[in-house]
Amino acid sequence: MRILATGGAGYIGSVSVEAFLDAGHEVTVVDDLSTGHRTAVPAGATLEVGSYGDMASMSALLERRRIDAVLHCAAKSLVNESMIDPAKYFRENVAGGIALLEAMRATGVKRIVFSSTAATYGMPDHTPILESDPVKPISAYGETKRCVESAIEWYGRGYGLRSVILRYFNAAGASKLNGEQHEPETHLVPVVLAAAEAGREVTLFGDDYPTPDGTCIRDYIHVEDLAAAHLAALLATDPADLRTGPATGPCQPLICNLGSGTGFSNRQIVATAEKVVGHAIRVRMGPRRAGDPPVLIASADRAAAELGWQRRHGTIEEIIGSAWEWRRAHPAGYTD
Repeated sequence: MRILATGGAGYIGSVSVEAFLDAGHEVTVVDDLSTGHRTAVPAGATLEVGSYGDMASMSALLERRRIDAVLHCAAKSLVNESMIDPAKYFRENVAGGIALLEAMRATGVKRIVFSSTAATYGMPDHTPILESDPVKPISAYGETKRCVESAIEWYGRGYGLRSVILRYFNAAGASKLNGEQHEPETHLVPVVLAAAEAGREVTLFGDDYPTPDGTCIRDYIHVEDLAAAHLAALLATDPADLRTGPATGPCQPLICNLGSGTGFSNRQIVATAEKVVGHAIRVRMGPRRAGDPPVLIASADRAAAELGWQRRHGTIEEIIGSAWEWRRAHPAGYTD
């Protein structure tokens, strides 16, 4: 299969490209390198520097590389920033996403796996969250992902686009080659590990949530398990695969949560990181951040049943441990 991975120079995208190459597929990465890293693109993949939101260049690229299927990972993804500057998020995520879908339609590429998010659920009515639960985002970021999900569904009905939509919970950890390095960094695991390295305190946002220790609870999943789900999902978009619709005619997205079914509070993440690094990490409490639900825990039963997907990295110690090993092996991070 010839796969185009948008955002393939980023954290989740680069680890997914590793998995695709290991499985023998041909991979083209498109990334504007605004948050991704040139050196994160695995050897064997072709990097095209540019924007997935440029319909003309994407159409040319899809044709030139004879792409069969698209993994759409690229997006702006900072919840707090999306609340401050929602226009940026609708322009990049929604308008850019539509441009990509139009380039695919123009060139006859009818297979896509979309990286969505648990933020589409907003404040869930219960946990674990099911894919059938209502989507009611409370952040502009979550709303932009919901908009693209809706567009993909309508492109399936109208144009036969075959799709799998994967709603991530909290990706963490690292492969041997690629780990998490953002600027600014907002994800808890790398923030805590950076604080441990530097001997500085880490800020946890909010200690008055309705949870046992007052801090947010999140469901963490190893990034290599996400990559495996991406590969399984791409295979499910094959025209002969009934999981994503008939060979011709209208199609309906297959929507799956990707999580562990278990939640860990922010304080528990710090405590686990202390065990991994071998020393205490100082903590201070900050105010709540806008758009942060108290608890997000997934039911991943559908991904297991429909995609045959199973997590291989089961414990939070393993997830944080792999992230710590990557940081120790790459003290300067990425070199570009």
